[in-house]
Amino acid sequence: MAGSDEWVVWFNGEIIPERDARIPFRDRGFKYGDAVFDTTRTFGHKIFRLDDHIDRLFRSLAYLDIDPGLTRQEFCSITEDVAARNLRQVSVDEDIWVTQRVTRGIDPADGQAWPDFDGPTVIVECRPLPFRGRAKFYRRGLELVIPSVRRPPPDTLSPRAKMQNYINLVIADLEVRAQNSEAQAIMLDTNGNLAEGRGSNFFLVRDGVVLTPKERYVLPGVSRQTAIDLARELGIPVEEADLDFFDAVSADEAFITSSSWCICPATSINGRRIGDGEIPGPITKRLIEAYVALVDCDWLGQYLKYANE
Repeated sequence: MAGSDEWVVWFNGEIIPERDARIPFRDRGFKYGDAVFDTTRTFGHKIFRLDDHIDRLFRSLAYLDIDPGLTRQEFCSITEDVAARNLRQVSVDEDIWVTQRVTRGIDPADGQAWPDFDGPTVIVECRPLPFRGRAKFYRRGLELVIPSVRRPPPDTLSPRAKMQNYINLVIADLEVRAQNSEAQAIMLDTNGNLAEGRGSNFFLVRDGVVLTPKERYVLPGVSRQTAIDLARELGIPVEEADLDFFDAVSADEAFITSSSWCICPATSINGRRIGDGEIPGPITKRLIEAYVALVDCDWLGQYLKYANE
């Protein structure tokens, strides 16, 4: 059992120190990326929409036909336990990422060498949120760049499953970061429409309407849905639409959503300014304020306290 000064994980039925969680190199998650995961965060040390994230985890598991050997309720209970133990490692005014990972495990032909690894590999783990490294972007906005590599079409690999094979997204990030080390990649789908970034969904605001790419071509983020719900509660129209570069450069505002970013304004795409330069734009600002109120935690302040470093 780990001490109170260590980050811990739930690893195939045990709570152990993170440093002791060792996976065989023949695990299919390592060999092929044959695995799924889901990630949320805490707000004020409370896990955000855990049921929604576990539901999405099970949809991803169904898509890959992996049986984790645990029920939804067991995943929820394990996640809450692991999060509570790891929250001891951060101050009361900071929060953490919370992640479940499930691989298919080891092929039967390889299993003789690892008799203790029968069935799927299941991990629940946590880590600190990157408040310090991201703080400046809430002041100046994100620069977005469209890479040449595109998201796979849904008839080859569905983007709606959250799988650990991220190489498509990683290659896009590498290309963009080679041009601008602080830019965020926003990929196109194979139809030439804006899709998503690595772990983030994309939104535009035009003529008072919030627009976001169609769910068929992106991972339907829980934070994406939260932003959509908040907009509707505020009386702001929301539409899923095919959006291209023209739509982005002619928009009034843009922002991304994710579990960790929550909502972060974007001010340019491929070097072209979006909107009039106000950071955040008026509708983005309303959505940020509504998100802070929803979770009863000043997550924006968690970032901004590092903005002047």
